[in-house]
Amino acid sequence: MNKVKFLSLVLVTLTGSLFAQDKVVPTPQWRPAYHFTPPTNWTNDPNGLIFLNGEFNLYYQHNPFENKWGHMSWGHATSKDLVTWKHFPVAIPEIVTKDTTTWIYSGSVVLDKNNTSGFGKNGKPPLVAIFTADQPKQKKESQFIAYSNNGGLSYKQYAQNPVIDLNMHDFRDPNVFWYPPTKQWIMTVAMVDDHIVRFYGSKNLKEWTKLSDFGPAGFTKNGWECPSLLPLVVDGNPANIKWVLFVSSGGEHGPLMQYFVGDFDGTIFKNVNDNHKVLTVDYGDAFYAAIAWRDAPQNKKILLGWLQNGRQETNPWKGQMSIPHDLSLKNTSDGLVLYQLPSAFVTQSLPKYAKGNVIEKKNTSINGSGPVLHGEGNAYWIDVEFDIKNAKRVGFNVAEKAGTDKKVTVGYDAEKQQLFVDCTGSEKVNKSPENLIQTTPMKAVSGLVKIKLLLDRSSLEVFGNDGERVISTMIYPDKDATGLSVFSEGEAVIRGLKIWNLSPKVLSTIK
Repeated sequence: MNKVKFLSLVLVTLTGSLFAQDKVVPTPQWRPAYHFTPPTNWTNDPNGLIFLNGEFNLYYQHNPFENKWGHMSWGHATSKDLVTWKHFPVAIPEIVTKDTTTWIYSGSVVLDKNNTSGFGKNGKPPLVAIFTADQPKQKKESQFIAYSNNGGLSYKQYAQNPVIDLNMHDFRDPNVFWYPPTKQWIMTVAMVDDHIVRFYGSKNLKEWTKLSDFGPAGFTKNGWECPSLLPLVVDGNPANIKWVLFVSSGGEHGPLMQYFVGDFDGTIFKNVNDNHKVLTVDYGDAFYAAIAWRDAPQNKKILLGWLQNGRQETNPWKGQMSIPHDLSLKNTSDGLVLYQLPSAFVTQSLPKYAKGNVIEKKNTSINGSGPVLHGEGNAYWIDVEFDIKNAKRVGFNVAEKAGTDKKVTVGYDAEKQQLFVDCTGSEKVNKSPENLIQTTPMKAVSGLVKIKLLLDRSSLEVFGNDGERVISTMIYPDKDATGLSVFSEGEAVIRGLKIWNLSPKVLSTIK
């Protein structure tokens, strides 16, 4: 993706004096405990997500040299539980020759089980990376491939690159999968300024034929990036499958990511909704460029996004990934809706990493200021079910600073029927005014509202009503702003509450 160029320039301008004086201030208070970050330097889009030999492989946009955008390469890490990570050297570095520089932009990785590419070695199938090659001097983006015969630790560039070249400036982010009915590879790639997702087909990953175009549709006020197409189960029925096309469309006055639900026959994606309908993936201001592990165990489709930092500098790293989301579709009164919950691979690890630091409450009445809870270190996970009774609003104050009004408020507004995150109490420097309060429509179910609140030092993700709605954002509390309390404006009851404290140390392994 390319949108971050402008954002990076703004950040450098805002914080130039810091770097000019060589006074890089470490910010360990904002280093996530249970979300992925690189050990050092810049990261943005997740790339090449593939499950291999019992491990989740994550490649990611990375600057190996500096804590700002540039020198785009693919970093690499693996995990068995999507919580702790083992870090490896850069897998695909930028290409620098006397004639040009080629940056390794976003893309995907496939296991070529049948060696259709011919890159396999000693009877073993290769991994093939398909990505955008950005050549700044030529102002051109084209699609390259590279292959690995050592389990994805390093890749060799295909000698006949590029495999698709339209001589375009903005043409990027290929996502590739095998489609058994037509026995070919399918690629989705963004025609950015045309608001089109182009579909290509290939028998060997080297030679590609245009199949069809989808778009313009949905939100089109900003360029389209990072498209991907996934088959998802509807209402838990494996016999009922619909295809979901994800498109990142970040910018002002629109969703950072949108999705379309439809049918795919190996050539054409057909939207089941009117093309003007906009379906939003996440209602916050941070979740972007998400793609999925499409080959995870138990046939799960697990979406992972980049959480954009906004205006705040962090050191010695910058950028982090979201919590991984398990995906499904459900029939609702609004039609087919995407549901997202923190992945079961993560939630089943919570007891292990909380190490007994768990708070539980049941059937507790609240009216006004509720009990102060133990939120040590601003790294915790909350599951709660509220019976809203006569309450106008109910929820939590997080990252509270004692003796001040500094706090972030998360909860449910029963009058407006909205899930909300209110950052007006602490984040005015870090956010634009329109992003201080983030909301999404959501109705109580028989008077009950369920919320999952994931605070991880600088990231805040809120899942409402079993994944019907999601709000993701970034916050940057003062070091001593670690308070946590529950509140209710009017009578409410906590039917069930569980808090896992994950703050004792940074869990994400750095090697």
